[in-house]
Formats: sequence, C-alpha cells, structure tokens
Amino acid sequence: MAEATDLRTQLEPWLVQLMRKRWVRWITWIVFAGLAVFVVLAVYAVSLFTQDEAVTYDNIVDHFKYGSTGGERESGFPYWIFQALPQVCASHLPGKGYASLGLIYEKGRDLPIGMSKRRYQGIERTFLNCAVCHTSTVRDAPGMAPRVVVGMPANTFNLGALQKFFFDCARDPKFSTEFVVPEIARLMREHDQKLGLFERYAVYPLAIWIMRERLLMLRGRMEPLLTQTEWGPGRVDTFNPNKILFGIPLDQLPEREKNPPVDFPSIWMQKPRQGMQLHWDGNNIMAEERNKNAAFGTGTTPPTIDLAAIGRLEKWMLTVEPPKYPYPIDDTKAARGQKIYAEYCAGCHGKNGREFSAPEGRTARACVDPKESEDVLYGPQVGKITRIEEVGTDRHRLDSFSYDLAVNLGTVYAGYPHRYCHYRKTYGYANMPLDGIWLRAPYLHNGSVPSLRDLLEPSADRPRVFYRGNDVYDAQRVGFVSEHAAQGTAKYFRFDTSLPGNSNAGHEGRYYGTTLAPDDKDALVEYLKTF
Repeated sequence: MAEATDLRTQLEPWLVQLMRKRWVRWITWIVFAGLAVFVVLAVYAVSLFTQDEAVTYDNIVDHFKYGSTGGERESGFPYWIFQALPQVCASHLPGKGYASLGLIYEKGRDLPIGMSKRRYQGIERTFLNCAVCHTSTVRDAPGMAPRVVVGMPANTFNLGALQKFFFDCARDPKFSTEFVVPEIARLMREHDQKLGLFERYAVYPLAIWIMRERLLMLRGRMEPLLTQTEWGPGRVDTFNPNKILFGIPLDQLPEREKNPPVDFPSIWMQKPRQGMQLHWDGNNIMAEERNKNAAFGTGTTPPTIDLAAIGRLEKWMLTVEPPKYPYPIDDTKAARGQKIYAEYCAGCHGKNGREFSAPEGRTARACVDPKESEDVLYGPQVGKITRIEEVGTDRHRLDSFSYDLAVNLGTVYAGYPHRYCHYRKTYGYANMPLDGIWLRAPYLHNGSVPSLRDLLEPSADRPRVFYRGNDVYDAQRVGFVSEHAAQGTAKYFRFDTSLPGNSNAGHEGRYYGTTLAPDDKDALVEYLKTF
C-alpha cells in the first residue's frame, strides 16, 4: 500500500506538467471528441438499421389493401426507386405507369392497391401484399367509373408482366444512378421533399446497385419460366417458383410440370371452408399453411413474415362475404334454375352460395368414376377432389405440384411451431364452393372459359380465343366482356386455348350440365347470379 502511494506521489507532478503542454491537451480533446463522435454515429447507426415500422391501418379493409405482410424486410423495393422506374424504364411498359399492368390506384393514394410500405433499416420500402392478387374492379359499361371489389380475383392485374418489367428494366442501362437518382429528386420535389446529400451520393446509389443485382439474379433463376405459356392478367404459376427455394432447377423440369398458370382465387368466406381441400388441386386442408405459402408471393420468408398482420387478415377472411349481384335477376327463371342446380351441381359445389354443405341426401353424380356404371353414385363431394380422369380439365397445374415438391414443402418453417405439415400430392382438382361466382370469371382453374354460359357448352363450342383483362361486366353471359371487337387489340390479353396449359376442355358431359337444353342452361345461369 505504501509502495502504491509513493508511485502516485512520483507520477502526479509529471502528469501535471505533461497536461500543461498545449499539444497534449489538443490530442486529449481530439481523442475524446473522436470517441464522442464514434458513440453518436454508432447509436445513430443502430437506431437506423434496427428501424422496422410498417404503415398500419385500423380499418381492416384498408389493412387488407395497403397493410404489410412483412415482405418489405427481405424483398422490398426502396419506395422512391419503385416510384421512379415507370419513368426511367417507360419503354418497357405497355402504357403509362403501373396502371398499364392492371394495378389499381385509388384517389389520394401514392401506391396502388396491393402495395404496402415499411420503414426498414433506414429507408422506406414497398412491396406486394395479398390484395394485389385478390382485388379488382367492375364497370357496368365502357366509360363508366370502376367499382373496387376486395376479395375477388384480380382479373385485370398482369403479375407476369409486372415481373417482366422489373427484369427488363434491370437489364436496361438506364437502371443506374445517373438516371434513377435525378428522377427520385424530381419526384420528391413534387411532394415537397428534398433529397439530402447523404441519400443522393450514398444511400440511393447503393440501393440501386443492390436492387439491380438482385433482380438480375432472380431473373437468371426464373428465366425458364419466362419462355413458357404467358400468364396474362388474372393468372399466376403458383408452385413452380417455389421450387427455386429447394434448389430444383427450373430448366430441368419434366415437360408435364411446365405451363401450369391458374386464375387467382377469391378469398371470401373462409370459415365454412375449414377442413376442405384447398388450392386448386386440394393439396392442403390447413388455411393457415396455405396463407403462409401465399405470403411467399408477397416477399416474405420464415424469419421476416409478419404473423400479427396476417393474423388480422385471416380473422377477417373467415366471415367476409362477396357483394351481391347488382343487376336485375329474373326470379321465375332463377327458381327453375335452382332445381336444375340441385340436380346437377349441389353435390359437388354446395347447397347455394352461402351454404357449402350438400343438400341432405344429395349425391354427387358428377363425381362418378368413369369406370363405374352411370348409376353408381358417390356421396357429397363439396371441398373434396374429383379425379382428373373424371373432370377432364387441363392437368398442367395438377402435375406441376409434384411429389418431390410436397416433400420439400414439409421442411418450410422447420424449427418453428407453425411448420408445414399438411401438403400432399393429389390426383385431381378440388370441388370449390361457388360464393360470388359471378365475379370469378373467367372459369375453370386455368381461366380458360370466359363466362358461365360458355362453361355450360361442350368444350368444342366454347370460345377458342378470347380476351382477358377487361373489367366491363357482361350480365347476360355472366362474366367479363371478352370479345375482340369490344376490346381492341392492344390493351387486353389474347388468350389462346390451344397453348400448353390453356386447354378449355373438361367439366362437360351429362352430369356437368353441358347436355341440358338451352333454356335450362339459361335458367341455371340465372340462379347462379344469386350466389
């Protein structure tokens, strides 16, 4: 103890003299100032890169249309880059802005329906949510204002074209700091905002480079899908993109797994669907697993999915109903059609548009195994599977969901309490309830038949070529206007049923209503309007 005291006594005069020297004081102040700046920058960086705040909505419909599912965290586009690209890469769009691809803008909104916003890691990001595939518009006549309908299939939205736009734009020399940053600055000025020096020379140049590289990487992995049958508006290849996650090379897919685009489904009334076989091929009975897998399409991954936000939507979807048919209905004809529906359709599709169980004692004659006698009847088949040999519709979607994919999907969310456990390979297509059927055109799983009235004709008499993407309603045939003369040649998508995956065959014969008399077919369609 005495030795320590002596050492301090000897050092103190030396330290005092040293501190009296000006250069030492300056160095000391510089060191402490540097440490202070470092601490401030470190705290700022931590606060910046731990930011994770989505724009939220109390109203559940607004939450559905604009709320986040978490996709911005992993896949989100920087908000201002997303807004700038339609101007920078205008040559890669069919018209003006994202609306030319079928995205829907509401008055006063800066993003289309189906796009959410989240401030994450110091920058505002945007990406898709559920509504982009499950919201559309309806017009009573050309030139009339469109009505937004949530929950219906997004029959005007061309997801494949949006994807192609980003891929083509990423390959364009204009996707660079030289062109994108000035456009961002211009857009921000229009919104009374200013692009700071740090953002101009550091944040956005880096963000542009990262976004471009990631888009080019994704394009390289998905390129085999780009050469297959074009999806067109209202359709998507549901499961082949999933195969990328499991290292399945898309350029080596068997021919039977290619060209499987299907229509976006409606999402109304999920509660009475509980326990039914879901997806077009009925490969899962758990809506929660189906929903989480659908969220992959909105950019989420197991660590980044926003379960609370999706949980709000799942609760809402249990009871939300489709809008009622808004046009006149011939009650007498509909009453006649109700009897025909009970005879031919109810066993597979439910009692009506709100009661999904089959009528008591009703058997599903349309689900007869073709190898059996026509008199052999199966029990009610609502929400169950009709084998492909019986229903006879295009099998590309069925075959694209392979046994190997079903096994691999069992590894998703491994280690989480909500691991996928219910995906199974099936051998046909599920019999869907028909709530809101008037808004779900075109028909069949691949959207190959434009109207309900066309669906009641043999496939040889159904339109072989028609046009998708119009929101003008055809109340007589129950579907959307699809004729060439009414649509023009540029704005709408030419759907050719001769292309792989587009066949309009199937769902025909004695027990599917296609052999009914014309008046009976009209009566059946009239009753289906009440759904």
